[in-house]
Amino acid sequence: MEKLSTLHSRKPDFGWTVKMNHVFPKKGKQKSPVRIRQILPLIPLILRYLVYYCWRWLRGKLTIMDFVKPLNANPICGVPIGGIGGGSIGRGWKGEFCNFQMRPGIYDYNIVDADQFILTILDESGSLLYQNVLSPNRPPKDGSLSKWKWNFPADQAEYTALYPRSWTTYYIKEYDLTLVCRQISPVIPNNYKDSSLPGCVFVWSVENKSDKNYKISITFTFKNGTGSKEDKNGECSGSIFGPNECDNKAIYGVELNQTIHDSSSAYTIACQQTNGVTASRCPYFDPKGSGEEIWNQLAATGKLEEHSASCSSKRKTISKSGKEHAIAVCLQALVAAGNNQDMEFSLVWDMPVIKFGGHSTFDRYYTKHFPSTGNGGPKMCEYALVHYREWEKAIYNWQLPVLDDMRLPAWFKSALFNETYYISDGGTVWLLPDKKEVFTSESDPRSEFGRFGYLEGHEYRMYNTYDVHFYASFALAHLWPKLQASIQYDYRDTILLEDRTRTWFLYNGEIGMKKKKSAVPHDMGDPEVEPYRIVNAYNIHDVSEWRDLNLKFVLQCYRDYCQNKNVDYLKDMWTQLNAVVVKAKQWDTDGDGMIENSNSPDQTYDCWTMNKTSAYCGGLWVASLFAMHKMAEELNAKDASKSFKVDYEKAKIAYQAKLWNGLYYDFDSSKSSHSSTIMSDQLCGLWYLCASGVTEEVFPEQSVESALQMIYKMNVQSFCKGEMGAVNGMKPNGSVDRYAIQSEEVWTGVTYGLSALFIHKGMNTEAFSTAEGIYNTVYNQIGLGFQTPEALYENCNYRSIGYMRPLSIWSIYNAWVKTNEV
Repeated sequence: MEKLSTLHSRKPDFGWTVKMNHVFPKKGKQKSPVRIRQILPLIPLILRYLVYYCWRWLRGKLTIMDFVKPLNANPICGVPIGGIGGGSIGRGWKGEFCNFQMRPGIYDYNIVDADQFILTILDESGSLLYQNVLSPNRPPKDGSLSKWKWNFPADQAEYTALYPRSWTTYYIKEYDLTLVCRQISPVIPNNYKDSSLPGCVFVWSVENKSDKNYKISITFTFKNGTGSKEDKNGECSGSIFGPNECDNKAIYGVELNQTIHDSSSAYTIACQQTNGVTASRCPYFDPKGSGEEIWNQLAATGKLEEHSASCSSKRKTISKSGKEHAIAVCLQALVAAGNNQDMEFSLVWDMPVIKFGGHSTFDRYYTKHFPSTGNGGPKMCEYALVHYREWEKAIYNWQLPVLDDMRLPAWFKSALFNETYYISDGGTVWLLPDKKEVFTSESDPRSEFGRFGYLEGHEYRMYNTYDVHFYASFALAHLWPKLQASIQYDYRDTILLEDRTRTWFLYNGEIGMKKKKSAVPHDMGDPEVEPYRIVNAYNIHDVSEWRDLNLKFVLQCYRDYCQNKNVDYLKDMWTQLNAVVVKAKQWDTDGDGMIENSNSPDQTYDCWTMNKTSAYCGGLWVASLFAMHKMAEELNAKDASKSFKVDYEKAKIAYQAKLWNGLYYDFDSSKSSHSSTIMSDQLCGLWYLCASGVTEEVFPEQSVESALQMIYKMNVQSFCKGEMGAVNGMKPNGSVDRYAIQSEEVWTGVTYGLSALFIHKGMNTEAFSTAEGIYNTVYNQIGLGFQTPEALYENCNYRSIGYMRPLSIWSIYNAWVKTNEV
């Protein structure tokens, strides 16, 4: 019988797997179609945006959405490293360390050549047989590290990703050796301590299949900074530590103190010396030099010589401003013929205090459980090396029910976990509350679990964008419900407030209030200003009049209550729930019980105009009134329950009368040229009710069945041969609706949500066929895995890489569990 420890650590049968010489069959660019009919109405907005863009640039600020210099993705990304909310580092499937997110909400997209693993093989007598950087990449273009041997044969290595772990296998054929690097980050559902740790563990398993004994050395090198020009600014110091005895093992390492964009920070790398495995380390080498000395040391002995000129014997080595600084740790073991050996390394980063664009500082959540003094790297490295087996066991047990379910397609098992990368790599911050804050309710999770924030996208820098979080929140609600609740309480606290700051709305050029009373904010703010304290960084539209935000607050409260059955939570939200519904009733301009849109993009499709009653917002309204009726029942608020039921019944009748055309719900009731468009997201409100466990008929079942069949036939199968998910808008004649840029886009997260609704309604084949189009396009065709974009186009171009909404894939699993409950 296989040992449990082997089961926990072995490469899974499911995941995203590529050879290191893989070439993606299609190339996409970040480029929206340019159609005169779409652009002409937007010219005033474009001109105002350019003025705003220049104004931000002159103040030294980034725009929250940069449409002037959008990012083209590099198809190299693999499983990012790090826990939740302490920063993140992207790691490519060829071994690159890239995409550093150390500054809150800001990314540095750089490959750092000095961040590597090096393999050295000596024979028993100590003679060098083999030495290579374990990367198929070419030597750095600037001539640095020129004495290192690069270009590992790409056809002799393979990568498998199943977030939060990855496995990279190297075959050293000439010596009959196999090396597997196992990357483990502590991203563990319902574990709020370990999941906050900013770091990871790399376990190298060396298998010697030959008939000879070899001395095997693995060396881990890492440099200061994030690969930007600022890496030369400020003083750096490398300090060795250890041996620190933990669980009968000695831990050796180096801490690299530095300044990253005006903030004190430290990288720490460490390794674990066990019986038969010897550790050595280097507190300094020049990452911009030739790398000759450290390379020659390894070639001579397979160890780092701490007495050498480059590896000073001092416990601390300082680099002055203008110089970059790299450190290294090494493990060596004699691996006998037919045997294997594990070598364990850890990497953590420590930036305990952060400052956004304003003057306020915040403590990261991990400092509640780990050192908060700025020199906690060694302790966190120790903790990681001692506890990573527990992490693996917990991750294995979390993923096992999905991986063992033979009814689920293999691609979905990969997609479900790999899309979860955004929880840690979404510009995420997890903060301790201000010490002066007092939370009056015992149900408020923030006093214990802090504040959680993630960006709308790598390029759309706004925290917890609520219209998008509505889709993405299924991941948090399922995996870390306390963080989902924390976001809900943050939004609750803003609803009855107003911000009279005069704001220039770029869409229409009008000046208005930044935030109105009884309106749910669009976002929790800009990381370059004062998030949580100044909300609504988004200034294209007056979001206080968006039709969907208030309704999405209602539906999230209801879904979360249905999951947790916490009546105190409902009590805490009830005043604000009533306030947002009262405000929403003002949008019923003709008194028929159904709200109307404003003939502007007044909802999450912020370039797609809806007028009068719309399928999207109208459906959210019907669902919200039903949810309010049910929540009032739970609170024994009988009068409110009756009133909301009357409102719901009235709205339901109006919705059906205004929009149902016999096959599906019209896009809107304005009778315009695009009113008859088939919108893939037309049943969004029903999707949320199904996810909440509602079995009552809120929308007529025959209408729902017909609409879903129509969406699948037209928006899925009739678009790109059914191989790219669901296009947002399709005309009944079978042509794509090109009225607006967004009507002809495929929204990855919306497609996952639609697929979940298919499952709720017993259309499993349609569900997995629809969602597979997204996964196959993103991961296998254009290589945008771990940077899934918001939108795709027919020609494989895309918009907004690294986006929040695809976390809605967890709604598919939510639907699967609910429809397969015994």
